Amino acid sequence: MKNRATVFALCCACGLWGQTRPTAFTGARMISIAGPEIPDGVLVVEKGKIVAVGPAATTPVPAGAVKIDARGKVVMPGLVDSHSHIGQPEGADGSAPIQPDVRVLDSMNVRASTVQKARAGGITTVNVMPGSGHLSSGQTLYLKLRPGQTIDDLLIKLDDGRIAGGLKMANGTNPRRNAPFPGTRAKAAALVREQFIKAQEYREKIRAAGGDASKMPPRDLRMEELVEVLDGKRTVQHHTHRHDDILTVLRLAKEFGFKVALHHVSDGWMVAEQIAAAKAPVSLIVIDSPGGKMEAQDVALRTGAVLEKAGVLVGFHTDDGVTDSRLFLRSAALAVRAGMSREKALYGMTMANARILDLEQRVGSLEKGKDADLILLSGDPLSVYSHVLETWVEGVKVFDRADPKDHLLAVGGYGAGKDGDIHIDECMKGSEDER
Repeated sequence: MKNRATVFALCCACGLWGQTRPTAFTGARMISIAGPEIPDGVLVVEKGKIVAVGPAATTPVPAGAVKIDARGKVVMPGLVDSHSHIGQPEGADGSAPIQPDVRVLDSMNVRASTVQKARAGGITTVNVMPGSGHLSSGQTLYLKLRPGQTIDDLLIKLDDGRIAGGLKMANGTNPRRNAPFPGTRAKAAALVREQFIKAQEYREKIRAAGGDASKMPPRDLRMEELVEVLDGKRTVQHHTHRHDDILTVLRLAKEFGFKVALHHVSDGWMVAEQIAAAKAPVSLIVIDSPGGKMEAQDVALRTGAVLEKAGVLVGFHTDDGVTDSRLFLRSAALAVRAGMSREKALYGMTMANARILDLEQRVGSLEKGKDADLILLSGDPLSVYSHVLETWVEGVKVFDRADPKDHLLAVGGYGAGKDGDIHIDECMKGSEDER
């Protein structure tokens, strides 16, 4: 009997063979994000990349291309979620409030139903985060939602070979607990300063060693990660709600010179000018049913509009399952309803988040040379009546609402929440006797 890995490898090969021919989406309303909407557009993808996009009248379809008639449909870039918890990630434990050495890489379940549901919501790139119960709960992962059996199949590698990801930090109510955790907001900030000062000293010792192994300080995994932050190699993805907590984050970022993206920002509308002055991007959560944390009592749907007016780069996130990944597009719709421009709201679902994750050269818009990550919608992306029909990652279809299995994931029902077997595409059919 062939084992499951062998069958899966054959299945993936089927998908790759299909990529030897270009695929052309024709007749769709194209929302490229990079420019004006195209009423009758053509998008051509080949070998996982976009090779052409433009009006039908001026964008030829290559000979031999697989044509997908998308008339009456909308094609736009795959959605980028800058803050999610799909895949049941675990982070730091109760031994210390700051644990930057902990890696989501070591706890991510790519077979979780939440990962599959994210594809059903049109999400193609995602920042998977540990929780916010620590001042730093560990390293996040930027993932492509490719089909895969292990975390390695979803990783994004940077040009220098590093795995793409940020550092999760938090302040406010969540990390305040009994010692060794901080009991006050002021103590929380003090502990963060203490660790960054240690990281600066650690970096200076390494520089002073000049490559001499005998002079190097003992290896410290926590300090190594904080040095990456200090050197701008890793962005701090920072949970923060209340206006004073937001300003504390900006103060620390300025003091130590690290790159930061502000997440949640329930009170962002109160301090929009300060956020803009700091040139800090915002990953905004849109909640239409406020409740829960006292520090989020002033959350407002108009925050996106206020931040846009102030000149802040605004992306959106699900914080899945606070917002179900399948309903991610409604975040932009609600923001528009509260005064944000349509253009910037759609930008916030795609390109803004790509910039927050430093992946704007690869994802976030339909442009020649970028990864072929896209979604096919039944109608306007901001309409409650529209559905994600198909999701494609690097030229491979990873969700198809017409498939009964995928339809179940999209709408729910018995079995939709079951973890375990990944969804296998059509070339798996007929292989039951081999498993």
